[in-house]
Amino acid sequence: MRLFPKITVSEKGADFLRGGHVWVYADEICSEQSELTDGELVDVLSPKGSYLGTGFYNGHSKIRVRIVSKNANDAFDEAFWERKLRWSIAYRRQVMGETDFHCCRLIFGEADAFPGLTVDRFEDVLVSEVLCLGIEKIKPLLYRLLIRILREEFDAPIRILYERNESPIRGLEGLSGEKGYWNAPDLDYKSNGLCKIVENGIRYEVDFINGQKTGFFLDQKYNRAAIRKIAAGRRVLDCFTHTGSFALNAAQAGAKHVTAVDISADALATAKRNAEKNGLSGKTEFICADVFDLLTAYAKNGKFNYDFVILDPPAFTKSRDTLKNAIRGYREINRRAMQLLSRGSYLATCSCSHFMTETYFRQMLHNAASDAGVALRQIEGRKQSPDHPILWNIPETDYLKFYLFQIV
Repeated sequence: MRLFPKITVSEKGADFLRGGHVWVYADEICSEQSELTDGELVDVLSPKGSYLGTGFYNGHSKIRVRIVSKNANDAFDEAFWERKLRWSIAYRRQVMGETDFHCCRLIFGEADAFPGLTVDRFEDVLVSEVLCLGIEKIKPLLYRLLIRILREEFDAPIRILYERNESPIRGLEGLSGEKGYWNAPDLDYKSNGLCKIVENGIRYEVDFINGQKTGFFLDQKYNRAAIRKIAAGRRVLDCFTHTGSFALNAAQAGAKHVTAVDISADALATAKRNAEKNGLSGKTEFICADVFDLLTAYAKNGKFNYDFVILDPPAFTKSRDTLKNAIRGYREINRRAMQLLSRGSYLATCSCSHFMTETYFRQMLHNAASDAGVALRQIEGRKQSPDHPILWNIPETDYLKFYLFQIV
């Protein structure tokens, strides 16, 4: 006999879950038991009473239930969570290989059936984010199991676990914003917040306390490697460089010169240090500027000496409500770059918003090329690295679009 509280969803909600998604929205709930506790597990039933799955309930959230299993035989005890963690980590070790496993995303939320949980590994440092109340309640268990599995089964000398629970999304779950070290007897909680990693043969300093997100954008790992063959021998303009990752890949690959641009002075300071660590300061310059304004200035003064532009902007939209404005922003920044590049030059461009779907992004690029009076020869179309797996039944996991073009 099932002991969990029960909620019943509409036929539309049932079809959504049968189709493979894992969210139950508030407006799809037909009935629920009284006095449900936020953050507890509940069984989800169809209008005819058939079992659809079990997940974390939260009456504060528009996403009322986040499914963690559709197997009615699961017990949701410590062994269940340990098995799920081990499976997720083993996947990363397999698809990333030994070297890249040292610096990758270990847990990617719904894609690993850990709703709202992100865990990135930077060598001996783990950085986590929790956006689900149910996960928040069991995170002491998850952290303990995760560290033990990594240490004992994967020979990973984990020293620090740092939480970056600052997203406004936590407010929608009834959670406060906070960040800090996870204090456990066998963990360090007094470091300076900096760690060192190596990606694609390039050394970086990661600020896991004050850097954006978890401190470093791991999802572009193989896209950064993909630009190297194009960058060799070229003059590269890396826009929205953040801490310099695309710029340094281009410089190390043999670019004649690289200009890295970002509006954040702090990010550029880190990028400069990263260039120095890799002996690339001589061929890399850094400009603190708004990219839109800078490209406009290049167009006005007629001085544009680059034959490869990289556009890696932040997400211009984080909701459907602002999608139209975001499309205009993406179109404008791509149009400006395309107009400045001469025939035979190269463009790398991407979007990290799942609301900017593949269809929207491709149409935007088509329109930007038309505005600029150029044609695009596609070299590659890429996604996020496989430590950020895409589940086809969960569109939200498919968010990064990356294209390499020649301007013709």
